[in-house]
Amino acid sequence: MSFQQGLSGLNGAAKSLDVIGNNIANSATVGFKQSQAQFADIYANSLYGVGGNQAGIGVSVSQIAQQFTQGNLETSSNPLDIAINGGGFFRTSVNGAIQYSRNGQFQVDKNGFIVNAQLAQLTGYPVDVNGKIVAGAVVPLQIDQSDMKPQATTKVDTEINLNSNTEMPTVVPFSMAQGGSYNKQIPVPVYDSLGNAHSMSMFYVKTGTNTWDVYTANDDMEVTSMKAAAALQTNPAALAARAAYQAAATAVPLVPANVTAAAVAYGQAAGAAVSAAAAAAGATPAQLAAIAGTYGSAVPDGINSSRTPDQIDAAIAAVTVVPAVKTASLVFNTVGALDKAAMLALTPPQSLPVTVNLPIFPATGANATLSVKVDFTKSTQLGIATSEKKTVADGYQAGQLSRFVVNDDGIIQGQYSNGKTRNLGQVVLSNFANPNGLEPLGNNAWVESSASGTPMTGEPKTGTLGNLRASAVEVSNVDLTAELVNMITAQRAYQANAQTIKTQDSVLQTLVNLR
Repeated sequence: MSFQQGLSGLNGAAKSLDVIGNNIANSATVGFKQSQAQFADIYANSLYGVGGNQAGIGVSVSQIAQQFTQGNLETSSNPLDIAINGGGFFRTSVNGAIQYSRNGQFQVDKNGFIVNAQLAQLTGYPVDVNGKIVAGAVVPLQIDQSDMKPQATTKVDTEINLNSNTEMPTVVPFSMAQGGSYNKQIPVPVYDSLGNAHSMSMFYVKTGTNTWDVYTANDDMEVTSMKAAAALQTNPAALAARAAYQAAATAVPLVPANVTAAAVAYGQAAGAAVSAAAAAAGATPAQLAAIAGTYGSAVPDGINSSRTPDQIDAAIAAVTVVPAVKTASLVFNTVGALDKAAMLALTPPQSLPVTVNLPIFPATGANATLSVKVDFTKSTQLGIATSEKKTVADGYQAGQLSRFVVNDDGIIQGQYSNGKTRNLGQVVLSNFANPNGLEPLGNNAWVESSASGTPMTGEPKTGTLGNLRASAVEVSNVDLTAELVNMITAQRAYQANAQTIKTQDSVLQTLVNLR
């Protein structure tokens, strides 16, 4: 009798319904891969082998095979939602145990590690201190949320066309305060060693046919004048007077008379230091008198007595004017390009790039001098309007991590408040010769097995590994319509097998009732 066949059919149909029910239940689970119940017929062993007229004894489940087909990709608002478009699995670590998943819903924990909902850590390649990917050992990825350190400006590449038909200025000598003494001004943002922003301006002055001089200013003060004003930052007497003022201003108990005397003493020391530097730079008697007027007899000591050293510095700097010194001399040939040989023949010889030493005044706590190499090599002198073509300067201020994005090659890039970017790590993917051999753990995770083979791990977009999409998830690959059809089919199979058992029971009752 075929009770065994019918019972095995019921078991098979029930198992099929279990698989279908699980697929339907996970139709909305991100990264879920549907399964398929696969069956095999059963034959009884015979001493003489299976004969051509031997009936089978039922059905068995040969395997529950997972279908690793691509699911649809849907966008999300989480920048750390990552979808795999193509082959491969995310590689995660749970207390050192390696798991694999297609669910790319990640977040950053309190320690900066990228984790999923089960706190499994996403793994990949780290970066060195310069933000370079270190493609070696695969480690849990940790987002470095520290600030980006500033970088002082060291070079400026400028490309400008100077109109060959431009007339020479009518006002000489050059003075940034008189617009008629120069032909063109180009400002360039630069940064000191602490990331403080400054504005370096280059003034172009035509001096003859095919010849131009370049003067430089920093923070709206011509460099030579700024050097004179900044002399007090290195003058021993001025430094000692500043220290004495600080001691008097912070003394306990506070003695106002001592603070007043210290302020006057600082004004005298600072003024003397700047006057000496201005005289050495070639300042006229009128210019020296203007400087002296901020601290000497022309200004009663009562004014300086109510000022702080910083206020005194500002007052002195405001009137410090000395003859400007050119930064560079440019000589062009008859086709509008720089004539380097002619520039080397100048007195003194002129070569490129030009080193410009910008005093940082008032003091910011950064290096007192910002040394910048300015390259004019690509500049031209043609018969068209004077215009800046391109100016590129390095250096930037400090920046805070504002957001990060994941590129299609798995590189995680941090974007900072200073407009700069830096690599923070790279997500890796793993693939297997036989993904169906992976052992499921639940929570959309698998582990390798002897049937799956060893993982092949590498960068996305290489070999059989797919590319990544940020702010997207791979939804379940379950086809609900197909699963509902499969469910009806399995239900009918179950009913048919139940009818087989009922029929066999009826036949058996007929045999029993035979007299």
